[in-house]
Amino acid sequence: MKGEMEVTNAGWNFDNSYAKLPESFYSKIEPNPVRDPKLILFNEKLAESLGLDKEALQKEEGVAVFAGNETPEGALPLAQAYAGHQFGNFTMLGDGRAMMIGEQITPNGKRFDIQLKGSGRTPYSRGGDGRAALGPMLREYIISEAMHALGIRTTRSLAVVTTGEPVYRETALQGAILTRVAASHIRVGTFQYVAGKGDDVDELKELADYTIKRHYPYIKGEGGDRYLTLLKEVIKKQAELIAKWQLVGFIHGVMNTDNMTLSGETIDYGPCAFMDTFNMATVFSSIDTQGRYAYQNQPAIGAWNLARFAETLLPLLHDEQKEAIKIAEKEIGHFADFYYAHWLDGMRKKLGLYNEEKEDEKLFEDLLKLMQENEADYTNTFLSLTFDKEFEGTEELLKSAQFDEWKKRWNERLERQEKSKEDAHQLMKNNNPAVIPRNHRVEDALKAAVEQGDYSVMEKLLDALSNPYAHTKEQEAYCTLPEKVTPYVTYCGT
Repeated sequence: MKGEMEVTNAGWNFDNSYAKLPESFYSKIEPNPVRDPKLILFNEKLAESLGLDKEALQKEEGVAVFAGNETPEGALPLAQAYAGHQFGNFTMLGDGRAMMIGEQITPNGKRFDIQLKGSGRTPYSRGGDGRAALGPMLREYIISEAMHALGIRTTRSLAVVTTGEPVYRETALQGAILTRVAASHIRVGTFQYVAGKGDDVDELKELADYTIKRHYPYIKGEGGDRYLTLLKEVIKKQAELIAKWQLVGFIHGVMNTDNMTLSGETIDYGPCAFMDTFNMATVFSSIDTQGRYAYQNQPAIGAWNLARFAETLLPLLHDEQKEAIKIAEKEIGHFADFYYAHWLDGMRKKLGLYNEEKEDEKLFEDLLKLMQENEADYTNTFLSLTFDKEFEGTEELLKSAQFDEWKKRWNERLERQEKSKEDAHQLMKNNNPAVIPRNHRVEDALKAAVEQGDYSVMEKLLDALSNPYAHTKEQEAYCTLPEKVTPYVTYCGT
């Protein structure tokens, strides 16, 4: 599997536990070498946390690994099989343009998948070339690292290399490969794939046990209770994750079941974007013509996806299908409660509230209604409240009589808590980001990098995004809105 180049360890410490599952879960594959790989972005801090040698990985041998030209010792390249409901339609799928090279065991004993995205054809490619263009790989790097800095569970980006080869979509584009780091790539769709193959309950049980061991090792017991607890834990993690998306105005754009991880991480940054002007119906994806994955629908789609996960577990929950369905339905019914608890908690923090009052939800909903009516910028509205000054995109909202009335109610609410206004201000600073990856800023960075080979715009953006709650003078420039407001459309980038 190695070429002529001598590949040193560079800190790689691979295990391959997923390969011990039944062979139908994956396909072992050979790397697809590229012509002239060049390292474009490298995440030194992430490399260090993984126990990797950051100097060695930026040399020729490291770049060869990121390009899929060389395989480190202990690696076992494979493509995972999975299925998914894509916009509601069930399809058998798999890693069509990605390969996992191994599971890195960090110095503190944690396990992470190391995956090359855009690495070439696999048995699941379904006619595609298996490659990726530079722009979408840079976008995933930016957004995933921004999400991490915002405190939202996510896959991470370790490196981007260009391949020296074109990829052909509507035109010829630069090819690139992203090295993605994930707690795992086990998805709702992974369970759907196993369940969709037939009546092999043993394989389903093996996958569930593996998932528990990897992500929920505290789950004990045997039989139905064990797998019911797995379902409960996954529901809780997804409820928290989606609430955090909503709180920062993040729209995933393609919430198919194959893009919902059992670890509770955000995965797949294709047509995603952050809202500027607040509108519950906001959707960016060019292919989401019906708004299935619009901002306002994300919690409900999360519950729908979890119901599909619960369906796969029915044979493990109870011997009698009717009883298993009752058990599953009861648990899915709790999703909304978990979600709203996390959302309410987050909104309290964004508005400086330390305690709970019954009328809080109405206070929050009234603010969002006013923001929508006045076409206010989502992020800057909360910055305006945090610093008691006007930020761009909040002018109409702040001068409205209805907002004055709402602000009076909010201030009265603040005065009813024991914490001081200084405490409330600090809580708001800690929960209202000074900077998000605004769409026009991301596009400026991508345009400079892809069209001009200038990565300085991206580097400055990444630096600003790396500590979003710092509220520094340098970050103020990233609060500004685009000079010309036009409808923003995103694409899957496949």
